Amino acid sequence: PQNSTGENGFCFAQTLNFSHPSPPPGEAGRTFDAPSRREPCGTPLSNGTASSGVPSPSDSCAEPLCSTNPGEEETQFGKGIKYVSAEGEELACGWGGFTPRCCQLFNTSKGILFFLCVASFLQGMTVNGFINTVITSIERRFDLRSYQSGLIASSYDIAACICLTFVSYFGGNGHKPQWLGWGVLVMGLGSLLFALPHFTTGRYEAHSAAEVGICGGNQSLPCAQAASSLSGYRFVFMLGQFLHGMGATPLYTLGVTYLDENVKTNYSPVYIAVFYTAAILGPAAGYLVGGMFLNIYTEIGREIDITPENTLWVGAWWIGFLGAGAASLLISIPILGYPQRLPGSQRYIVMRVSEAHQLKDGSHKKASDPDFGKTVKDLPRSVLLLLKNPTFIFLCLAGATEATLIAGMSTFGPKFLESQFSLSASEAATFFGYLVVPAGGGGTFLGGFLVNKFKLRCSGIIKLCLLCTVSSLLAIFIFFIHCPNMPMAGVTQMYEGSALPGGRLNLTAACNTECDCLQETYSPVCGSDDIMYYSPCHAGCKKVSENLRNGKKVYHECSCVEKTVLPGPGDAEAGKCTSSCAKRPLLLFFMFMVILFTFLSSIPALTATLRCVSDRQRSFALGIQWIVVRTLGGIPGPIAFGSMIDKSCLLWQDQCGEQGSCYVYQNSAMSRYTLIAGLVYKVLGTTFFIVSCLLYKPPPPELAPGSSDASENGNCDLQEHKPSLPAEEDI
Repeated sequence: PQNSTGENGFCFAQTLNFSHPSPPPGEAGRTFDAPSRREPCGTPLSNGTASSGVPSPSDSCAEPLCSTNPGEEETQFGKGIKYVSAEGEELACGWGGFTPRCCQLFNTSKGILFFLCVASFLQGMTVNGFINTVITSIERRFDLRSYQSGLIASSYDIAACICLTFVSYFGGNGHKPQWLGWGVLVMGLGSLLFALPHFTTGRYEAHSAAEVGICGGNQSLPCAQAASSLSGYRFVFMLGQFLHGMGATPLYTLGVTYLDENVKTNYSPVYIAVFYTAAILGPAAGYLVGGMFLNIYTEIGREIDITPENTLWVGAWWIGFLGAGAASLLISIPILGYPQRLPGSQRYIVMRVSEAHQLKDGSHKKASDPDFGKTVKDLPRSVLLLLKNPTFIFLCLAGATEATLIAGMSTFGPKFLESQFSLSASEAATFFGYLVVPAGGGGTFLGGFLVNKFKLRCSGIIKLCLLCTVSSLLAIFIFFIHCPNMPMAGVTQMYEGSALPGGRLNLTAACNTECDCLQETYSPVCGSDDIMYYSPCHAGCKKVSENLRNGKKVYHECSCVEKTVLPGPGDAEAGKCTSSCAKRPLLLFFMFMVILFTFLSSIPALTATLRCVSDRQRSFALGIQWIVVRTLGGIPGPIAFGSMIDKSCLLWQDQCGEQGSCYVYQNSAMSRYTLIAGLVYKVLGTTFFIVSCLLYKPPPPELAPGSSDASENGNCDLQEHKPSLPAEEDI
């Protein structure tokens, strides 16, 4: 809405009678009747042109709303406040000169939120969902070890660290939607590259235990066939992840600040929470959908006589990456069409209240200059300003500790469930998805909702983060308990039931010495005595048939399996024995609580980061924070967890003397290492939040909203403070 003259961009909450400065002849003493809603200068009129200001008196903030000269783009008033005219700025949604009218329906904060949510959903589904779901299958298909797959997961963060400074600094002062759109497009190319090894390798040959494995059967398995050089494909996966990292860099720095700049301050946490909730639901969908794809054999259309429960099974891990890659390429098109700022967003910049941490030397005021940060020479000064902000530094360190746990658990969480509850890879991925959907997604949205609901200021937000971290610290003690390993002959116990001496493997016993079993053929079976065996051959089984009820293979006349009723050889069924762990519900409930409280603090911590720095440094601050979080958390997290899980391995794959991936983990050791890591990082996170809360220095009360020093970022409350005005101006 504009005033009655139709030529000025003033909007006041009161009727103003101007007698100074002198108006043009014929307009002296005119009363301006303005609507109640405040509208800043430079707001486009309905015909698409931008209104320019004329001389005006001070409003209740004792500052003019726009420049004195109509053609002047930037003029500084008072202490550190600059208002930038929007003259000549293109605010239509479109691609170059092509701006269809139908596209303008989406040229709103809700429109860009929708497309950014789709992009973050796809990013989360691909990087944190599909990759973590298929990690076991990729290890099996390409003969990788856990630390190598951890390196693949970390390649995403390595790329992000390299790009973050450049993207957040120049993108933060540039055309954010352009950076975002090209980033999503690069991310799509990374997904397509990640699926490429499936099409460039030969067919996957899984030897069924019916052909190779039963006692007395054909045991020939040449070493040339068993050992492969497929592990070299890890570099292709790392390159795909590198592109994922490059493409997602603008999404969580520029995307967040673009939303924050184009909505009201009190709505900002809700918008960002919705954006991040989509990013959390993405991995959850990735776990569920990826788990479904793993039930399809990797060589689609080929007849195979093994089931998903068989440890030689490799599911169709590559389908999800093709779909997500194509969807990312499509969603980048509308994002590229958005303008540098949304229509009407200028009013929120004028009304924003600064909560930036106050530095003793007052150097934080430099960042309020609109020209600050537009050239490379300001980069060192920008970094120095952030490094002098202790609240920001300790929030970054707290974020890094949380990121380490999130990265490690999201990569190896399904593997943890697979081992503890004796599940197949697809079942474990689906289970983990059921945990992450309500806990991760609900916690993320709830965190933003609580900040908005209780109108928390920066110090209150940090206290909320502290409360969440302490709660998850208490819940993590659940890893004191674990499910016992299913008894496995020759691995966790001797064939006669006694303990293994010194923990050494001994897969040969009197009952299978005549079978000449190969250790290369790992195909576990569950005997009728509820003991697992390395393969049908190691169980001494002579015959095989198929169970018509569930399609699983059943082996008969197994000399190592004792019948429970009658003496003589027993039977065995293909696959792992089902775990009947009584602690499963308790373990799952507290894992849910750990995930919930960890994600509950994520949006408040992000909001506190945005609030404790100057407006013009927000994108760059998020970029620096992501570098710290990834360097100290995201990159070492999966590698450290992978090495830790490798330490708890009981049974390694043996390929003619070469060590492959791990077949069986020791559950007690896995839980113990997870507990130690969880406690260390949660205690560190709690400490960092306490320190950041103690060191935070808010603007003093007298410089609260409305005063020029506190309003260094163009913040101005038009109602709370009414400083005295010159006597000549009658209001």
